[in-house]
Amino acid sequence: MPASLTTTFTNRILQGAAASLLVLALAGCSTTKDQMTTGSVPKLTKPVEEMDATELRSATDRLGQAYEKNPRDPVTGVNYANLLRMNGRDTQALAVMQQVAIANPGDRNVLAAYGKAQAAAGQFQQALDTIGRAQTPDRPDWKLISAQGAILDQMGRASDARQRYRDALDIQPNEPSILSNLGMSYVLTGDLRTAETYLRSAASQPTADSRVRQNLALVVGLQGRFPEAEQIARRELSPQQADANVAYLRGMLSQQNSWQKLAAKDKTPQAAGDSNTN
Repeated sequence: MPASLTTTFTNRILQGAAASLLVLALAGCSTTKDQMTTGSVPKLTKPVEEMDATELRSATDRLGQAYEKNPRDPVTGVNYANLLRMNGRDTQALAVMQQVAIANPGDRNVLAAYGKAQAAAGQFQQALDTIGRAQTPDRPDWKLISAQGAILDQMGRASDARQRYRDALDIQPNEPSILSNLGMSYVLTGDLRTAETYLRSAASQPTADSRVRQNLALVVGLQGRFPEAEQIARRELSPQQADANVAYLRGMLSQQNSWQKLAAKDKTPQAAGDSNTN
């Protein structure tokens, strides 16, 4: 594939892979499931990751009402912002976290969540700075280190990102979310074989969740092994969730095929002649 097409392929076809990496890295950065049921925060009937769109909207509305009653409460604000981001309302989530951070300037969890919101809104350098302030040298948090890696990957700094993932693995060996992030980092630079190695290692860990396996399915599919990718994508999911994931995967791969066809057209005699003159 010519260099220009390779660049376009990376930017457009793997855009979803980049988003997957950032979401997975930041999902558990600061707020625990216990905090989701703390104090006056409305209790959730199931983990956020398992909610469908209707359940997410309902939970967001309930958290929004609690936030309006007490906008200075750090747990309410962090959880509300997380749900807003999962509903695609990144700008509103950032505005919520700005206010919560002003009210709780020394709260490590708040700073971490503020950094998450900044990253989701595309403010990558600000997010790095904020998450850095949440870190403590004597008690480094591997989740924050991994989150920094994901942000660096979004900034195109793959070498720095991978070093951060390895730093996180030094603290939390074999952690599937870190291994998955490291694998997805190689996806972003087109090294699918190395990516698959890390993602298979991540998926084999007992604590790996469905997001790790969906990343593995994506990488396997990008290498043309769609039946295997579909099998991975359907594991441990409801039929509805599995169908949605497989549809997304098919969409990604159909895009990939369209660019491959474009690359084939570029190999016509005229294109080859133009190439030889450069």
